[in-house]
Amino acid sequence: MTAQTFPLPFRVYSTPLPTRFRGLDVRDGVLIQGPAGWAEVSPFWDYDIPVSSAWLAAALEAAYLGYPEPRRASVPVNVTVPATSPDNAQAIIARRGGCNTAKIKVAEKGQSLDDDLSRIAAVREVFAGKIRIDANGGWDEETAIRSLPLLDRAAGGLEYAEQPVPTVEGLARVRRAVNVPIAADESIRRAEDPYEVARQNAADLMIVKVQPLGGVRACLRLSEELGMPVVVSSALESSIGIAAGVALAASLPTLDHACGLATVQLFEQDVTIDSLVPNDGNLPVRTVEADRIAPVPDEVRRRWGERLDLMWQYLQDHRDVSELTGGHL
Repeated sequence: MTAQTFPLPFRVYSTPLPTRFRGLDVRDGVLIQGPAGWAEVSPFWDYDIPVSSAWLAAALEAAYLGYPEPRRASVPVNVTVPATSPDNAQAIIARRGGCNTAKIKVAEKGQSLDDDLSRIAAVREVFAGKIRIDANGGWDEETAIRSLPLLDRAAGGLEYAEQPVPTVEGLARVRRAVNVPIAADESIRRAEDPYEVARQNAADLMIVKVQPLGGVRACLRLSEELGMPVVVSSALESSIGIAAGVALAASLPTLDHACGLATVQLFEQDVTIDSLVPNDGNLPVRTVEADRIAPVPDEVRRRWGERLDLMWQYLQDHRDVSELTGGHL
């Protein structure tokens, strides 16, 4: 079969991250534009093509179909604190844009439980709002069951712990063993069967991210079918990608938790003059224009072009692309 070239013009962005996040010092991705506006495609480089193709599906939906009618004009968000030093954690809290919830990364490779406890204690010292933590599946079950009560105490009570262990079965066992609410992220967005979390009663909440799950409409369907409380979060995107997350959060029937969408603050440079950053702890529902994209090296653009071609080929082979584009492609 002849390889197919991605048929749309695209722009590549790349920005340093002043504080290392998810093991990254630089975040990059692709922006495309369709009749409904700008959209982002930015799967992480360690994701294979089948997984990454969902991110392209989400972008095509956004560029051609736009978003459902919102139920609210703005959405509450949390400030995100990477696995950084206590002093830097407090500095990030000081720039939180009015957010009343803080999400703190824990279980970072190369760090200890004492590092996590110190970071959480430092945040609690200067912050009176809710604290949630995210382990990104970094613990085994024994470590999670031992660590969560200590972190809960340091926080003065955790709102929830996100993906403390990697497997659904492990989440279920940890949930039964601790008094901290458990949220499932990777066990939904990277699972062959996201419904297994509900079948095993493995979590109290579900984290949904637009790009990894294939678009706003796919997220809405999954949320309705699983019937669990939803927290909308980002995949470390530019304001273009964050706008999709805001659109999803604004479309949900109920929104009981702050969204993890205030991550543009982690970028050194955004792709727009008018970034989606929190004001009084909220992000507005609005369109975003890609009007400040810094040039990238030719090699970066070439790599993304090759990857787009592979994602496009995979979508062509496995999806009815016309459903994502209203028949335009």
